[in-house]
Amino acid sequence: MSEENNAAAEITAPDMRVQALHRPTIAIVGRPNVGKSSLFNAILNRRLAIVHEMSGVTRDRISAPVFRNGRRFNLVDTGGLGMMSGETRKVDFWDANIALQVEAAVADADVLIMVGDAQAGVTPLERDIAVRLRSAGRPVIVAVNKCDSPQLKDDAAEFSVLGFPKLFPVCCKHRGGIGPLLEEAVRQLPPGMDAPPPSAVSLAVIGRPNVGKSSLVNALLGSERVMTSDVAGTTRDAVEIDFSIKYRDEYRPAVLVDTAGLRKTAKVDDLVEYFSVMRAKSAIERADLILFVVDSSGDGVTAQDRRISGLIQKANKPCVIVANKSDACDGKNRKQLLDELRDALPHLGTLPAVSISAKKKQNLDQLLDAIADVMEQLEVEISTGVLNRVLAAAMEKRTPPVTGTRPLKLYYAAMVGMRPARIKLFVNKPDGIPDNYIAYLRNQLREAFGLFAVPVLLEFCARPKKVESIRRRENANVKRKKRR
Repeated sequence: MSEENNAAAEITAPDMRVQALHRPTIAIVGRPNVGKSSLFNAILNRRLAIVHEMSGVTRDRISAPVFRNGRRFNLVDTGGLGMMSGETRKVDFWDANIALQVEAAVADADVLIMVGDAQAGVTPLERDIAVRLRSAGRPVIVAVNKCDSPQLKDDAAEFSVLGFPKLFPVCCKHRGGIGPLLEEAVRQLPPGMDAPPPSAVSLAVIGRPNVGKSSLVNALLGSERVMTSDVAGTTRDAVEIDFSIKYRDEYRPAVLVDTAGLRKTAKVDDLVEYFSVMRAKSAIERADLILFVVDSSGDGVTAQDRRISGLIQKANKPCVIVANKSDACDGKNRKQLLDELRDALPHLGTLPAVSISAKKKQNLDQLLDAIADVMEQLEVEISTGVLNRVLAAAMEKRTPPVTGTRPLKLYYAAMVGMRPARIKLFVNKPDGIPDNYIAYLRNQLREAFGLFAVPVLLEFCARPKKVESIRRRENANVKRKKRR
């Protein structure tokens, strides 16, 4: 096969293994600083979107699944539309890209909630946005935010000039009026399947700024789902995207989480970036699997890359190392890149590593193979009998250490959890077991059950005392009564 045909195969193959998930969708739209993200958080009853008085904080589409009034749907927050329809002169880079994101959200939505500001009243920009939304042919509900007083609720009636029949005064700060608004939005959704979805695997894309995290997300999904640029800090919120990935000859639901670049804390110079970093760290804690993206085109692994790898290790998360930008590596072959990467991150040595180019969509199939392999390991269940035989053989192969005056003795072990694998070992003396022997047992389990890409957590416990017989307990009670 020629190099040209080979490249084409690399580009098209992932499309057959990754599919978009379609669910009824409600999108929140409006001009900047009217409280769209506040409404998004109020409906979810948690702080998922970053809220700040600075204009343009939200850039990408942020979505979250919601179950309300008997319906399951996606709720989507969007950036503020900061320019008039058809405006081209002196258009800010961010405004132009935010507008593209909003257009995509409107096209995908089943119901639109247009947010206005009761204190500011109707603006010319809002009249223009109303015209655009009307042309989209979707049901539009107007939520007039910041109605903190009866007078402002009366002023909200001004927004009826926009021509939409459903208008709701709300106060996102105090959650006032949210219930009736959401009830109407859900009522407007088209009929659909509302069965609970299967448990989705969460994949968080983590790395320092400008290593190509958002480019990787777009490459895997086959569309410009999130905003990309050469400017560090383009991604602010943790953007969750529903999709499905082919695994064991069937498509499994999954969530891809694009995150802000993790910079050294001392270099975080504003509140919005601080919240972005906190969202990214939270994404690590919640994820089932981490895609740790590093830049292979520069000077190699940086000190910040090592710090991020430490966060992943501390959180006990399975991980695939993604060496991006391999197309700009000065003639280095991929094996050399991966060898250098493993030398630089020795504590992640057993983890799978894949060299790709997100920009050119190269080697994405290998990345999907690695993801599927880790998913396989996450679902490994070990029976108690087999687990105890493996551990007994390992302890016979290498003599257990003496803890105190007695050698370590294993009574039995059991697997008590998955994602990651948790194994409880009942021993004669759980304290003081040397770290090197714990590492030895962990490595023996990895080799026996093929758990090279997922953490294996070992918990040593004292064997529970034998339960006293009922007869003996009853006799003791009788003797106490006689003494009285």
